[in-house]
Amino acid sequence: MEIITKDLLINFLFILFPLFLLQMFYSLKFVYRIDKLKNILFTILFMVSIGLCMLFPFSMGDGLIWDLRRIPFIIGILYGGPKNGVILLTFLLVTRFFIGGDPGFYISVITCSIMAIILSLLSKYYLKMPLGQKIFMSGLLVILYTQIAFFASINLGNEGFPANMWSEYFVINILAILMATLLIEVIRINSDMLKKLMKAEKLEVVSHLAASISHEVRNPLTTCKGFLQLSQQEETSPYIKQYLATAIQELDRASDIINDYLTFARPAPEKVEQISIYQEVRNVVNILTPLANMNNVQMLVNIEKRDHAYILGDRKKLEQSLINIVKNGIESMGNGGRLEIKIDYQYPLVRVEIRDEGKGMTPHQINRLGEPYFTTKENGTGLGMMVSYSIIKGMGGQINVDSEIGNWTSFSIEFPVAH
Repeated sequence: MEIITKDLLINFLFILFPLFLLQMFYSLKFVYRIDKLKNILFTILFMVSIGLCMLFPFSMGDGLIWDLRRIPFIIGILYGGPKNGVILLTFLLVTRFFIGGDPGFYISVITCSIMAIILSLLSKYYLKMPLGQKIFMSGLLVILYTQIAFFASINLGNEGFPANMWSEYFVINILAILMATLLIEVIRINSDMLKKLMKAEKLEVVSHLAASISHEVRNPLTTCKGFLQLSQQEETSPYIKQYLATAIQELDRASDIINDYLTFARPAPEKVEQISIYQEVRNVVNILTPLANMNNVQMLVNIEKRDHAYILGDRKKLEQSLINIVKNGIESMGNGGRLEIKIDYQYPLVRVEIRDEGKGMTPHQINRLGEPYFTTKENGTGLGMMVSYSIIKGMGGQINVDSEIGNWTSFSIEFPVAH
């Protein structure tokens, strides 16, 4: 019994070791910008964990050899997704084949294949669960996995083993999966906090620069524009007037960019008032309908007027942020498509959802939305989305983005309802 416990705990160490390496990687990736290696390293670490568990198993007598390979197998697929599941399943079965031992190999094929399918289907929903549900679900899955393996071994000719050995093995499986789930959740939380902290520091630096530089640049631009307008009134050739008009137009564009910087530097509403979210969305639709028609985009508006759907904030800044998001949605559909806007009022929140049929974004691109100078456009600056995020957060709102690459993108913007 003591030998069994010792060997099981060694397997448990093999499960924890890759998680500690994963923690180190999450810390280093922010320093060395190695995000592209994240998924590859995640898969390799869990393959190493599975391999070590299988190479150092423990014997329960009568040819029965067991290990804790199912723990990294379950965790790896739940957090890595279906693609990771295919790799881990293939690696596990190939390793088991070379280890040998019939009918153990066939038991592994049956149980691992069934669990790989179940885990792959659950992965997308599992990642969205709160911590308590994740712990419960992971425990439930390891129980299911262990039961399938137990019954498969009996049906394929293996005799049962002593109840005390089974109960000990079963309990350590539960403890291992719960500990592994907690550890990986702590790693993810720490990584998210570090990411938010670095993003906040970057935004603060840009905000200070924007506030200090914009005021200094605006005055010379205004002076230049005034002299150019005076020059237009002089008798001169049509070519010179055309050049002057182009110069004034570019100065106006530069002034708009500076205004975006100033808005970002001062995201808090300057004039707080009650705003009808219904009316503001209608105004945005009316403003951008010509642009949508030019791009062969059909705008579908699904909103119901609610007397109490009011929020607090700056009307002009809210309109600017919504225009930026809707305009990006229209421009993302190069070959036309549909853009749907709807309002969902559920006290104490009102939600504006903007969904397009554009090229979509990867999870990495979604995470970087709102960062200074990050854009998915070829000729974009990223200022529009950065300003929109800043305005909405300054009004107490929240933006949630979901997307499927090549198909659609959905912006869900939530505001607290004005009392």
